[in-house]
Amino acid sequence: AGVEVPKMDDNEQTFAELQTRIQTVLGFIGTLQTAQFDDASTREIITQEGTPKEKRFTGQTYLVHYGLPHFFFHITTAYAILRHSGVEVGKKDYVGTY
Repeated sequence: AGVEVPKMDDNEQTFAELQTRIQTVLGFIGTLQTAQFDDASTREIITQEGTPKEKRFTGQTYLVHYGLPHFFFHITTAYAILRHSGVEVGKKDYVGTY
């Protein structure tokens, strides 16, 4: 969207604090306008996480090869931790019904 993403500390220790953070993020997302995402698939995205070497992507390449794989990795890991901890979740909780 071409705007600076607010920085947040990763120091939440309770579900209430996590819910507050979620509301803060949703509030930020709510300020964005659809037009800010025009041509997002072709915009250049530069990352420099965990390495001094920057990585350059188009928006589409970033989404397909970086964003979505990381998203699904974290969802799958959370699902596995819940299962390991005895929470009764199953495939339907992960993929829904269709």
